[in-house]
Amino acid sequence: MAFLIEPLTYVFFRRALLASLLIGALCGFIGVYIVLRRMSYIGHGLSHAVFGGAVLSYLMQLNFYLGAGLWGVVSALLINEVAQRRKVGADAAIGIVTTASFAIGVAGISWHRRFTRNFEAALFGNVLGITPADLWMIGGVAAASAVGIFVLYKPLLFSTFDEEVAEVYGVPTRWVNTAFALILAAVIIVSMQIMGVTLIAAALVIPASASRLLTHRFGSLLWLASGLGAVMGAVGMYTSYLLDLASGATIVLVGTGMFVIAWGLSAARMRCAERSEKT
Repeated sequence: MAFLIEPLTYVFFRRALLASLLIGALCGFIGVYIVLRRMSYIGHGLSHAVFGGAVLSYLMQLNFYLGAGLWGVVSALLINEVAQRRKVGADAAIGIVTTASFAIGVAGISWHRRFTRNFEAALFGNVLGITPADLWMIGGVAAASAVGIFVLYKPLLFSTFDEEVAEVYGVPTRWVNTAFALILAAVIIVSMQIMGVTLIAAALVIPASASRLLTHRFGSLLWLASGLGAVMGAVGMYTSYLLDLASGATIVLVGTGMFVIAWGLSAARMRCAERSEKT
């Protein structure tokens, strides 16, 4: 058990492990709605859009969470507003906002070349940079997201499975979608330090997708996805430390392995069910 205990002697690892657990569970939880609503592209798009705000907050010497947070909120509202236009699809709306925001970030980097190290941290994560303030921020966003989902539970669930019918029954789907987009933006912002903008989408999609292969009950799906996300974060951090690999990439690779296992179990269960029916 020494290889499990030894990393815990380092303060930076304890912080990174706790952050990875929280981020993994949070991304798994929110990811269920993303996967069921077929919004995987939104997680990818918002993470790249927030990158522009992260760069500008650095250049303007603003607090990271303030600058990136405001930019994330504006990006989420823009994507949601443009997506409501029938003549412009949601995928096109995300593409426009994402590429414009990311281009602003790249332009800022080319203008202020001392941003190189911070640029790599924003893209791929910087587990060594986790501070107590970051942990408080992650915990706060996790708590706020849980409260927000609890308040929106019924209308969000209704609109997730059939948005058109939900509108007929008087569910304010536009406001529900906007609130969910803002929650997603907050989750992405606090996840950047661990995952980096290039890998956040995977953290949102993999635990939920693996869980969907294992259960069809919505309540179980939420709990299982959160648990798998937390395990993915913890195992990924230990593997990253032991093999001296990038934390964000290692977490995603561990999650991919978990998905393959879930896929195998699901396939085996289907074969057993088919054999039972034949006999």
